[in-house]
Amino acid sequence: MMDFNFETTLIGSLPFANAKKALDMILDGRISCPSWPQLPALGYSESMYVQTGEHLPGLEIDDAGKKVNVNTGCYDPTDIYTAIITEDVDYFVHSKEHHTGLYELMSRDVNKSFAVKGQVTGPISEGLQVQDAEGRAVIYDESYCEIIRKTVNMTARWQVRELSKKNDNVIMFFDEPSLSLLGTPFASISTGDAVTWINEAIDVPGCKKAIHCCGNTDWPMVFSTNIDVLSFDAYEYGHAIAMFASEVQSFLERGGILSWGAVPSTDEKFESETVKGVVKVIDESIDKLEKKGIDKDLIYNQSMITPQCGLGGMSESNVDKVLTMLSEVSKEMRKR
Repeated sequence: MMDFNFETTLIGSLPFANAKKALDMILDGRISCPSWPQLPALGYSESMYVQTGEHLPGLEIDDAGKKVNVNTGCYDPTDIYTAIITEDVDYFVHSKEHHTGLYELMSRDVNKSFAVKGQVTGPISEGLQVQDAEGRAVIYDESYCEIIRKTVNMTARWQVRELSKKNDNVIMFFDEPSLSLLGTPFASISTGDAVTWINEAIDVPGCKKAIHCCGNTDWPMVFSTNIDVLSFDAYEYGHAIAMFASEVQSFLERGGILSWGAVPSTDEKFESETVKGVVKVIDESIDKLEKKGIDKDLIYNQSMITPQCGLGGMSESNVDKVLTMLSEVSKEMRKR
């Protein structure tokens, strides 16, 4: 099993409108697991929901309203179901129009990196964001919900296949910001369905599978899925993870990786933070887990470090500083 020892990667977006500039920064040596960036400065075409959903039947992209819709009463699922049933991964090719950062990464040499990271939107978040003609989330339409899950899965399979050509070790993140809505009136989804749908969508060979949630959620539910990596906002919710020590221990003992989103991802919070402060945030959460009986070395060996979330809303100058802080925090944690 690979020891991660606080390897570093990024979450989702960067604020640049130039993919080459973004990748030059990602590949300058501070990030040990390079990722391809979503570039929202280029427009809604770079939205995570558009990127993952571009092959959904009947999809309508509302650039002005910044949302994705589908007419569930009038679409032809024949082509996509044929592709799913025959496992035609090529049907789910990622368009250059929506994946500028991915294609820039694919033009670079990342073979010597510890790993390479990709991302798709998870089935819960994609299903809740894509709406039908009446403004209802398509996750509540049984037939279309299945198409969403299968599309997420096949989209991830295409991406893993392509990224594997650049690096033998691929980590595929399934971004699930809407998991924080579970248990509220905004997401009437049972725990059982959530686990089943996530497991169906992340059943992708050839990679380590990660769930990223930047809010608080039902952590025992997430730990019960078949993920290899849990990516969470440790800066705000490290204490919440520490409340579920038995689930954390079981996760680590089966080889799971904790990805600590400890570096602030907003200008205001970042500008008032230091390397020492971020290290303290991580140390305090790890100390709480150790006091509940979890071996500290096990945590260290199976941990990564990231920003809290995507950096697309930050200033470009602060993004550069975030990468430096990320690298320095990793070095401090490795000293332990």
